[in-house]
Order: sequence, then structure tokens, then C-alpha cells
Amino acid sequence: MDFIEELRRRRTFGIISHPDAGKTTLTEKLLLFGGAIQIAGAVKSNKIKRSATSDFMEIERQRGISVATSVMAFDYKGLKINILDTPGHQDFAEDTYRTLTAVDSVIVVIDVAKGVETQTEKLVEVCRMRNTPIIVFINKLDREGKEAFDLLDEVEQKLGIKVRPLSWPIGMGQRFKGVYSMFEQKLVLFRPHSKQEDEDTVEITDLNDEALEQHIGARDAAELRAEVGMVEGVYPEFRREAYLNGQLSPVFFGSAVNNFGVRELLDCFTLIAPEPLARHTEERLVEPDESRFSGFVFKIHANMDPNHRDRVAFMRVCSGTFERNKPYLHVRQNRKIKFSNPTSFMADKKTVVDEAFPGDVVGLYDSGNFKIGDALTEGESLHFKGIPSFSPEQFRYVNNADPLKSKQLAKGLEQLMDEGVAQLFTRDADGRKIVGTVGALQFDVLAYRLQHEYGASVNYEAVNLYKACWITCPKEAVMKEFLQRRRREIAHDKEGQRVFLAESAWQLKTVQENFPDMEFHFTSEY
Repeated sequence: MDFIEELRRRRTFGIISHPDAGKTTLTEKLLLFGGAIQIAGAVKSNKIKRSATSDFMEIERQRGISVATSVMAFDYKGLKINILDTPGHQDFAEDTYRTLTAVDSVIVVIDVAKGVETQTEKLVEVCRMRNTPIIVFINKLDREGKEAFDLLDEVEQKLGIKVRPLSWPIGMGQRFKGVYSMFEQKLVLFRPHSKQEDEDTVEITDLNDEALEQHIGARDAAELRAEVGMVEGVYPEFRREAYLNGQLSPVFFGSAVNNFGVRELLDCFTLIAPEPLARHTEERLVEPDESRFSGFVFKIHANMDPNHRDRVAFMRVCSGTFERNKPYLHVRQNRKIKFSNPTSFMADKKTVVDEAFPGDVVGLYDSGNFKIGDALTEGESLHFKGIPSFSPEQFRYVNNADPLKSKQLAKGLEQLMDEGVAQLFTRDADGRKIVGTVGALQFDVLAYRLQHEYGASVNYEAVNLYKACWITCPKEAVMKEFLQRRRREIAHDKEGQRVFLAESAWQLKTVQENFPDMEFHFTSEY
């Protein structure tokens, strides 16, 4: 298969949602239908000791939530599908924001009972800023929830996207009988308590066909005809171009835990989802069909296998062909590196790959060379855009609880900060270390991983801080005066960049007014 054929068969997407909407379960079922796994894990069942394939970290198994992005790849109908399952919890949104830079489209999962929730709004806003194509999957139809039309209105109003249903539910909860796929013009019948791996489908191209009554009864048939008629009249016709431009989002209904409606979603996705898209750099637009290789690191994960203390950088291939054992330019370090065992992933299961193509995500074993946002190329100096580190909103002093494990703590903090789990600031005045996070749960994850992966114990101490801002100034004399007058509030981040630690919104505003030439940045990508 030549390069262009390989390129055209790639589909790389992320799955995003509010916690507990069923995102990880949907990921499992997509893998199941794709033949990548033989049996799906139960994310929260105590009866089944098997956990979800994508939740491979010990803390994820214990808490029943995703705290890190997982990368999974499988083949389906001649296509190579790359799924990035992201954390839903808002405390891990930063990982999700970065992951969204590495995908070409997304599937948004919405709970039929809860509707559109806060975290979903934030994540979709990021997608809309980038015009990322979105498919909506309304989940848990086997439970009672909001009416379908009310949900669609909510999706349009809260998420700011235009929708077009491509399947329609027949009943809900106890009355749920299945869905009618308008995309494929077929009836898919729901059989409760069955494995549903071979769905009961009936081809019905005309809803006025009397066979409809035989399958779902006269009342539901009449209701389905009326509702589908309303859908056809109210919502715009589905056009793939509008979807690819981020202007129209197809909607599917189903129940991921019952494997129901997932095959329809996957079949439609394979037909309409975009091939690998171009990527913006500070220098130029990188097209995927360029012959020369380029890629960027969007995630780093330490200790995927705690027995080997390995550290893996996840790289999205943007153009050309990535080849094993071929030297590539590490742009930031300006030196050549080659990789003897690049890997592809099924969550924590790794396979060595000889080559990878645009859209693929490759794991690179790393001894500390990479940072998030780093570029690899065949020689050109490129700097990929849009991979931020956000200003933290919660802060704690971090203290070593076991002085005999100082080296382990230093190594653990260094590696976990590289992952983007949190950010580390060192105060200039007293050298005390402060951990900053987007959400409070990250402190628990950090302490747990330091203890279980590095053997280091920490305790936290409250620190009264409002914001950490990166600071720059074109006037050297102004910067010098600022550093002298505000010495107590100055720190350095892990990269040695200067940071101003503001104790309150009022203080930050006052300092900005007193030093108008100083520039205060709320993401590290300034």
C-alpha cells in the first residue's frame, strides 16, 4: 500500500464528555465492534474485576474515572481508526485540551437524563474555536431521560452547534424499543438483557410500510412517523461538507452499555469522518500529504509499566512517514534522535511499529528529552501551535514526608510535571516548592502516583494564591525594578521561566496598573 492510500485510510478522533456520561463505555464498545478486544470491561462493577481497557492506571481502576488520555488503534472496514479517550473530570481538562490538538474530529457523549453538562460545554467550546468536526452520541436510552427534541434544543443552545439527527429513538427507558437509522434507512430493534453483538435490524426504506407496525406496534409506529417527519421538516439536510467545516453535527441515539446504537455510529463515522488534517505551525501550514516527516508531542506519560519505570512521549504524526531507527531532528534541542522501538497502543498494551503515517499516534520511549509541544522533523525547524499549559487555579506547598526519599521525590516531581499532571513553581525568596493544578483532584492523583510509582511520600500545606502568571517585558530596566519590588511574589517554573504569584485578583489588577509595561500571560504559550 503506498503512502497516499495509507494516509486516506486514517481516522483519528477523540471522545469527550462530562464525567459519567458513558464515554469510556462507548470507547470499549467501539473497540469491541472493531474486533480490537473480545470482551468489554465493566468500569464500575465490583462483581467483575475486569476494568475498562482505556482506564489502565491503578488509580483509575480504584476510582472508576479516567484521569489520563488513553490512545487506542484498531482496523475497521479497511480503515485504521485511532481513538483518544480523554478524561471527563474537569480537574483533568488540561490533558483533554492538549489531546484535542492531536485529533481531526470528536464524538461528544451526552447522558439522556442529565443533558448537556458544564464540562461538555467547555470542551466543545475548544472544538468550535478550531472548527473541529463533531458527532453527538446521546447515551443511556434504556433509562428514562429528557425528550429527544428537548435534548436537541439544549445541545444547540448550550453548545452553540447546529445539529441533524441521523438516527431516532423509539421510546425510552422501559418503553425503549430501538432506533430508526435515517442514515441507513433501517430499523434497529432493542433486545434488553441480550449481548446485542448481532443487532436485530430490519430494512425499512419507507416508514409508511405496514411492516413497521409488526415490529414496534401501532402506537410507536405512528409516533415514529410523526417525529421523523418533524425532524425532516425542522432540521437541515445532512451535508458532509458542513460537518467537516464544523458547521453541522450529526446526532445518534443509543445505549453504549448494551452495545446498542454503537455500530450505526461507527459505520457512519467511517463514511463521513475527515482524513488527517493540516496542522498550523508558527512558520507555515503543514499538509499531511507532504513527503517529509513532521510530528509533535502532545502528551507524556511516566511509568506506563511501573516495573520498568518507562516514560513515553505520545507523538501525533502530521506529515510524511515516520520510520523506526531513522534519525529525526528534535527541533527544540537542535539535535538528531532515532528510535529503536516506537510503539502503537491499545491502552497499556504496546506493539513495536516500523512505520507510521499522518493521523497515527506513536509512543516514543523517552529518557527525559521531550516536553509537551516538542516537534520532530526531517530537518526543518517547525514549532506547532495551540498546545498550551494553563495558569493553575489551585495551589499547595509540597513537602517531603520522608527525608530518606529525597531523590525519588525529585525524580517523581520532574517526570510527572513533564506529563502536565500539574505545574511546579519554586519561590525565589525561600526556594519553597509550590504545586499548581487546574483542579483539586490532581493533588490526590499526584500524591498517589508519587507514592506508588516512585516510593516518595508528600504532604501538602495550604498557600494563599490566586493566580500564577508568566511575565515578560520588552524593557530590561522595568523588569529589573519589578523583580526587586515584588521579590516575595516571584518564582520560576520548571523550565526556568519567570512567574508572578498573585495572592488575589485585586493584587494582580493593582500590579498590572502600576507596571503597565509588564506583560502577564495566563498560558505558557505566549
